[in-house]
Amino acid sequence: MNKEEAEKTDGYAALIGLDWATEKHDICLWDAATGEVRQRVVDHTPEALAEWLCELQARYPGQRLALCLEQSRGALIYALMGHAFLDLYPVNPVTLARYREAFAPSRAKDDPGDARLLCEILRLHREKLAVWKPDDEQTRTLGFLNEERRKAVNLRVKLVLRLQAALKLYFPQALQWVGTDLSAPMACDWLLKWPTLEAVRRARPQTVRAFFYAHNCRSAAHIESVLAALPAAKPLTADAAVLAVQPLTVQMLAKQLRLLHHSIVEYERQIAALFRPHPDAFLFESLPGAGEVIAPRLLTAFGTDRSRHPTAQDMQTYAGIAPVVERSGKSCWTHWRWNCPKFLRQTFHEFAKNSIPYSAWARAYYDQQKSRGKGHNAAIRALAFKWVRIIHRCWLTRTPYDEGLYLQALAQRGSPLVALIAAPAREA
Repeated sequence: MNKEEAEKTDGYAALIGLDWATEKHDICLWDAATGEVRQRVVDHTPEALAEWLCELQARYPGQRLALCLEQSRGALIYALMGHAFLDLYPVNPVTLARYREAFAPSRAKDDPGDARLLCEILRLHREKLAVWKPDDEQTRTLGFLNEERRKAVNLRVKLVLRLQAALKLYFPQALQWVGTDLSAPMACDWLLKWPTLEAVRRARPQTVRAFFYAHNCRSAAHIESVLAALPAAKPLTADAAVLAVQPLTVQMLAKQLRLLHHSIVEYERQIAALFRPHPDAFLFESLPGAGEVIAPRLLTAFGTDRSRHPTAQDMQTYAGIAPVVERSGKSCWTHWRWNCPKFLRQTFHEFAKNSIPYSAWARAYYDQQKSRGKGHNAAIRALAFKWVRIIHRCWLTRTPYDEGLYLQALAQRGSPLVALIAAPAREA
């Protein structure tokens, strides 16, 4: 080990590269004192990981170790994050892949080799990496709840589309009779009780009316229209094969949607319970159009560590809102960022869209972008780019957003948005 390498250790007794997999992990350890390199394999079991960590503590008592791996979340990092003697340096898998290809154009790859490369990246390029600092438990729990709720909503959309397709095969009348929301408890209960036209036609009018009343549907016009349509309704098909299978599918989907509805409600209850007492909640509640769903997502997007994103540009690039410019010779190509947290980018995109009806300048800016020939999504991304800068400033200074103050700032700078905002008022 030369003097330059010794200075780069920053007090670490050893540097570790870890290539993780679902069944085992390849490990490369570089000892800072001797320069010795050791490699081994550890099974992906709680017992094997605990044994390996105990060995490290025994070998380097009271000393700090640095560990580089390819992820910033997942089972492995959650197993390692609770050990104070380890500093974790997560890297993007693309970073490791490009580093590997730089020295192996053939794209030859093996797990022990990747562990060595991760250790090498940590030893030679650590100044370009950042130690992973997780948010506090409340913020991380809120972040997990936000993501799982969104996954449940996406699953609900898929199930509703399948349910619509199944009903169109043999019972299209149900699409008008059970309400506009097929994922609602009333629609699911109807399809579980009466999955076919024949089944509902056998029911007495009083039973159908009582069903609607029990589900808080008091629209006399809708109830009477359904009762009037029942006697004259005709089945779409008499195919025994369709009628033998599709009602079973409809009931299966209705049961899943019924359970999913309760799960989403529970996610939202827990999100609200964690968000309300959060010390930064007031910042994101002040944003126009954020609402009960987007405000908690924005909070977890920024987190509580103000040093993680010191500038608005850091957040814009990390979230994938800032475009990427590629130049080569006389060519110049601008495109959106592909490698970014997709849920985070979606959060800013959805907030920007929701802010348009509630913010005068956001509406004016969106209209301005559209008038310049940009499509809807491009205009929303441009608006999100501006919003990130505004929210970042509020977040750093812990100051709630004030639409009036921002409009005054636009007027002082002579922004053309001021004229666009005033134009509708003059026309009215």
